[in-house]
Amino acid sequence: MSVLVKLQGGLSNQMFQYAAARRLAHVHGTDVRIDTSWYRNIPDTATPREYELGYFNISGTEATHSETIGMTGIRNAALKDRPVALWRKLFPRYRFTPERHFHFDESVLRLPDQACLFGYWVSEKYFKDIEGIIRTEFTVKNAPEGRNRELIERMQSGNSVSLHVRRGDYVRDPNVNRIHGACGIDYYSAAIALIGERVDSPQYFVFSDDIEWVRENLPVPEPVEFVNHNRGTKSYEDLRLMSNCRHNIIANSSFSWWGAWLNPNPDKVVIAPERWFNDAPHDTKDVVPESWEKL
Repeated sequence: MSVLVKLQGGLSNQMFQYAAARRLAHVHGTDVRIDTSWYRNIPDTATPREYELGYFNISGTEATHSETIGMTGIRNAALKDRPVALWRKLFPRYRFTPERHFHFDESVLRLPDQACLFGYWVSEKYFKDIEGIIRTEFTVKNAPEGRNRELIERMQSGNSVSLHVRRGDYVRDPNVNRIHGACGIDYYSAAIALIGERVDSPQYFVFSDDIEWVRENLPVPEPVEFVNHNRGTKSYEDLRLMSNCRHNIIANSSFSWWGAWLNPNPDKVVIAPERWFNDAPHDTKDVVPESWEKL
């Protein structure tokens, strides 16, 4: 018995998908099998990504090709796999469960064992009741080294505030920009002002996929450190750094969402954008935890 999760998207999306499956597996006393086939045949319309959960201390393991045959229908199976796909349509190994809508779906918590989750599941409500397990499994296998270790020591010694500016495909890709949009200067200025009211002597650590734009356009108060050395598959290092800050200003991005959520400070101030999407018919009321500030 196991719970299968079909992954898609970048690291932070993978984390939401895994966390929802891990909670379901925990309830049934079984394990998580991870379908990574999307990364071997990424659609032309999607941003190129890599499977990255392997950097964490997760208990789930990658599913075999045999386990995933037929999970996206008979027509989508390779010709040689179609007999097995047909057999599994008649006698399914897993119950395929796609995400029905963006807001929290309580029925997912009651799914039986041998479910196959396919969606994004962007809400802590899918795994809040096993928060300790998720926090433990989303620790990085390797200890921080070099500059990352030095930054963590500084972050832990004062009132550090991570500030994340997501641009990249949010700005460059017209379709992604239409759906997501990027948080504007007004949002960050208001968030910085609120931090100034709530936090004594804040020290900012800025993360972005467009650091030069931030330097030139966003007036971040001193002292400030621009973090721009963890590239490519080292993105998990930025996630670890964000989580070691005492407070967090996030973008409309699941990446900095996780950086803030994994922050263990019980007195943390987390500021998130009220509008998660730019122009999409999604109900986002369950994205931001109730204890966070929305602007």
